[in-house]
Parts: sequence; C-alpha cells; structure tokens
Amino acid sequence: MSLRFPPSAHAFLVETGKLSYFTGRFFKNAIKPPLEFREFLRQCYAIGYRSLALVAVTGFIIGLVFTLQSRPTLQKFGAVSWMPSMVGISIIREIGPIITALICAGRVGSGMGAELGSMRVSEQIDSMEVSGTNPFRYLVVTRVWAATFMLPVLVLFGDAIALFGSFLVENFMGEVSLQLYFNQVFNSLEFSDLVPATIKTFFFGFAIGIVGCYKGYNCSKGTAGVGVAANAAVVLASMLLFLIDFIAVFITNIFYYD
Repeated sequence: MSLRFPPSAHAFLVETGKLSYFTGRFFKNAIKPPLEFREFLRQCYAIGYRSLALVAVTGFIIGLVFTLQSRPTLQKFGAVSWMPSMVGISIIREIGPIITALICAGRVGSGMGAELGSMRVSEQIDSMEVSGTNPFRYLVVTRVWAATFMLPVLVLFGDAIALFGSFLVENFMGEVSLQLYFNQVFNSLEFSDLVPATIKTFFFGFAIGIVGCYKGYNCSKGTAGVGVAANAAVVLASMLLFLIDFIAVFITNIFYYD
C-alpha cells in the first residue's frame, strides 16, 4: 500500500524541497571565486541605502505609538519612570527587528522577485547562461549576501529612530532629558538582549534574500508570473521571518533565561 499525500501537503513538500535545493546551490556558489564584488556593492546600496527612509519613518512611528499606548497603563501603577527601560528592551529585543524585517520583506523581497522574474520572462537569464556567464552567482549570490549584511544595519538604524521617537513623547509629556532617557535605556539592556537580537537579524536578511531570489529566479513564463513571484516572495518570506523569530526566542530563553 503506497502512501499518498493530499494535494496541498504534496505541493508544500515539493516547494520545500525546491527551496532547500536552491539554498544548497547558493552555498555552493557563494564561496567559489570569482566574487562579483561590484554587483554586491550595488545591491548593498539598493537594499540598504534606499530602504533607510522607509525604515526611519516606520521606526519613528513605532516609537511614538508604543510609548503613547504604554504610558497610560504605567501611570495607573505609578511606574512611568520605567518607561525608557521597558521601551528600550521591547524595541531592541523584539519589536525593532521583526517590524524592520517585515518592512524589508515587503520592499526588498518583492523587488527581488519582480526583478529576477522579469529577467526570467524576458529570457535575459537564459541569454547569460548561453554566453557563458554564471547568472546564479551574479544575480542570486550577490543579492542574498547584500540582504544578509544590510538588514542588521537597517535594524540598528530603525531601533535608534524608534527610541528617539519614544524620547520625544517622554520629553513632551514628562519633561525627560535626552541624556536621562538614554541612560535609563542603556542601563536596562544586557548582553542577553543585544547579542541574540543582532544575530537573528542576519538570518532574517538571509531568509528575505533567498526567498525573493528563489521566487524570481524560478518564475513561470508570462507577465502574470512576475506578479505571482513578487507576491509569493513577500508571503513566504514573512512566514519564514516569524518562524525564525520563534526559534531564536526559544533558543534564547533556553540559554539565557533558564
């Protein structure tokens, strides 16, 4: 008696296998020379610098809203003085990394899916293969490495902007000075807050890059396939971000908080 899977489960397993093979192909090409350093720098500029404004606006609003929502509750318990510590730990440890990663999944992941999908549909990737160029190394490896290294920078930038937005609320409503606010924030942070939160951002960036490139590189023929690839890249990358975040929090709790 043969084991048969439902169509949805079969499609999930097939997609998981293809993504795993694509990831293995990335690692195989990532360490082989020649390295496309110029293209890597161009992708760092496109992914990092061009995302700064969006990350800054998002982080600033998060800092404002989070502080405004939390302040009335802390006032009821007479714990308003704990506001900088609470906001700092929450943003650095969890809110900043995951929100910034989701924003980048929407912008960067969809952009990669659409760009590589358009190149696949217009047969530019096929032309590169015929001419003897390695399109995987030039198009995929550079984008994945750029997303992996740029996302931590964007998260740190977004965290700083979010904390500044929180300070503005505290300064306006509680007359807290800039030095006092950030002294309380940094005094409340520990090694177990900074290091795991920073390490997982590299995995966030890698997940966004590999999923965006996978969906675009394997885009189906036709212009409709480009839109499907871009949309699927955002959905799958967002799901992986939550999964990676859960695993990171679970491991952190085992090693640091038990």
